[in-house]
Amino acid sequence: MNQALIKYKNVLLFLVLLFVFQVKAQDDVIRVDTELVGFEVIVTDEKGIPVKGLKANDFKISEAGIERKIDFFEPLQKTVESRPVSVVFALDVSGSITGEELLKLRNSMQIFTQRLADYNSYFAIMSFGMEVKTLQGFTNKPDKLEKTFNRLLKEQDGLSTHAYDAVDDAIRLLQKKAPKTNKNKLMKRAIVLITDGFPVGDTVTPQTVIERANNAETTIYTIILPSFSRLQGNKKPLPTPLEVSGLVEKTGGRSFYANERDFDPLFRNLAEEITASYALAFYPSEEARLSGKYLEVKIEVPKGLRVKQNRSGYQFRK
Repeated sequence: MNQALIKYKNVLLFLVLLFVFQVKAQDDVIRVDTELVGFEVIVTDEKGIPVKGLKANDFKISEAGIERKIDFFEPLQKTVESRPVSVVFALDVSGSITGEELLKLRNSMQIFTQRLADYNSYFAIMSFGMEVKTLQGFTNKPDKLEKTFNRLLKEQDGLSTHAYDAVDDAIRLLQKKAPKTNKNKLMKRAIVLITDGFPVGDTVTPQTVIERANNAETTIYTIILPSFSRLQGNKKPLPTPLEVSGLVEKTGGRSFYANERDFDPLFRNLAEEITASYALAFYPSEEARLSGKYLEVKIEVPKGLRVKQNRSGYQFRK
């Protein structure tokens, strides 16, 4: 066999192996995107303080009462190679928020984004009142965020408070621009809803928004502004209609109550909560994929700790 033929066969073999490798890589990506069942969880101690540093073997996951192997586990970490986190701010500008409050919120949100700058994080900004507006698509550039935060000071939009519509639009934005996976890493998706807690005039129901948030594996946090809580004096504020809807509880989020003096501690606690998140995922059985049934998923942690899931289960649509 002459040298030219040997060289030709070696090149051909290389091209075949390269093609097989690329097909396999594509199959892996498709499998991650379409079959992996993922959950975001926050673990806290008995005082409600987020717990970081846990490992995969600290968790136990069961589906419909049957224990499942954890096929994917990763916490959020301070590195650009870490799994990404995408946050949508949705700010109530219906008129129930004063100009002074907007100014404080702008400063606190800027500090919040700076706290997450060491993570692989991206932010989008929306406002809502009688209508929902996207003021800034996802970015991690401080100058763009600063310009948009400044625009918030000029936003005023009537007396209606379309909070559920805003969350619904934020979920759609996440689905379109922040895919569930990026470079085979599960993305942390969060919405920070800043409002007085009294939605008015929405076109979508809370239950529909909760279902869509669960399907999009999105956690919703609320910041309840003083316009309501100050009516209660020094007492613990009564739950707002927004909280009673289950929007926060059923997506694994948390409500934070602002005071009239300083929003910074609140946003600092929010940053701690979001960055203490763990991603857990498993490949469901063939029976689960074909059944079309809603399957409850329970995640357990060591005794003395508490866990919040971003959803209680999942369902494959037929």
